Amino acid sequence: MVGKKDDKKKDAKGGAGKAAKPKKEGGGGKAKKKKWSKGKVRDKLNNLVLFDKATYEKLMKEVPSYKLITPSVVSERLKVRGSLARKALAMLQRKGLIKLVVKHHSQVIYTRTTKGGDE
Repeated sequence: MVGKKDDKKKDAKGGAGKAAKPKKEGGGGKAKKKKWSKGKVRDKLNNLVLFDKATYEKLMKEVPSYKLITPSVVSERLKVRGSLARKALAMLQRKGLIKLVVKHHSQVIYTRTTKGGDE
């Protein structure tokens, strides 16, 4: 009987008796601080500043056949800067290859010229 008392003393002192219970997570105490993300990283656009021969030919051939023509559409499809796309569309309009639909201070919309010329 003496041996049992010794075992109880070891358990009370944290000896080699029962295994310690794992702590419940979220049961209180200090929570981990939220880490801020760096934000989404956009790929850098490497658009042309001036037309090369292939891009200029593509502009003259394909753009007048688009149904909706805006500087942003031309910039995205031909991989040119927006300022270059605006100048190119103004030139195409002067040549009569495209027709102006709406001119707003921030966005200009063109369309292809129709065969009938319904102006």
